[in-house]
Amino acid sequence: MLLVASTNAELGFAAGMEILHAGGSALDAVEAVIRPVESNPDDHSVGYSGLPNILGQVELDASIMDGKTLAAGAVCAVKHYEHPISIARQVMERLPHVMLAGAGAERFARELGMKKKNLLSDTARAIYESNVSDSPRYNTMRELVSRATHDPEIAASVDDYGDEKRFGTTNVIAIDRAGNFASGVSTSGWAWKYPGRVGDSPIIGAGNYCDNRYGACACTGYGEMAMRANTAHSVVLYMKCGMRLSRAAGEAMRDLRALTVPFPPGMNLIAVDARGKHVGFTTETDRVVEYVYQTETMKTPRKKKRAVVPLSPQKGK
Repeated sequence: MLLVASTNAELGFAAGMEILHAGGSALDAVEAVIRPVESNPDDHSVGYSGLPNILGQVELDASIMDGKTLAAGAVCAVKHYEHPISIARQVMERLPHVMLAGAGAERFARELGMKKKNLLSDTARAIYESNVSDSPRYNTMRELVSRATHDPEIAASVDDYGDEKRFGTTNVIAIDRAGNFASGVSTSGWAWKYPGRVGDSPIIGAGNYCDNRYGACACTGYGEMAMRANTAHSVVLYMKCGMRLSRAAGEAMRDLRALTVPFPPGMNLIAVDARGKHVGFTTETDRVVEYVYQTETMKTPRKKKRAVVPLSPQKGK
């Protein structure tokens, strides 16, 4: 049994491991790990208290995948509901679809009896108002980007809040007692994004992919990159083609070097192979980036440094 996740998911590990030790499914464990993160008011990258779009609206994306059957469920651009991972799980199990968007996902959540909630916490609102208080005059993302790039005050605020200012996500991969895999990703997306923007987190193959036969991968970072390179599926596909886990993950990261992007890029992933070996990778070179894991014999989770694959090829690499 195993849990592997982004560090912010450690909050839910006790719940996930309890399910696995009791013989529960990897799908149940993934959902149980992610829900507390979605409810954490101090995490501005996921669920309640996530940083909003340019209009001050919190929009959430999530996906979950069953490695045994390759069944998947996803939702995107969801407002008013705190747990998109649970809506995604129900899409997978109750509907003949994979993804619901916006008002459709919200209607489905309401039909399931889920309660609406104001997702914009006082803290997130204060961050938004201090940085984007005059948002109505930004009619296009291009104008927003221009200001964020050239306005020293807004540019400095990126450092104040780290990567969560632009990107932020929680992701989890689980293996249960029966050897079945599941993976899940949940996010409030890119802060100050254009309304309706959807990243890689709910896109099966981009930010999330899981297959018992070969392994699983989940991504965080600049989602547009993972969407264009199909990063999560690439890792699993490379393993299917015979690459070992570390080489497969590294190759998928190097694929990103072919992309040109209009913003400071960055990508992180966690991956697990069919034998339960796990790795974390990042493109960030200026700080240590970790991930968290726990096996059935460990009493508490441990953190591990992610391997670095710079987006700019270096000599001899």
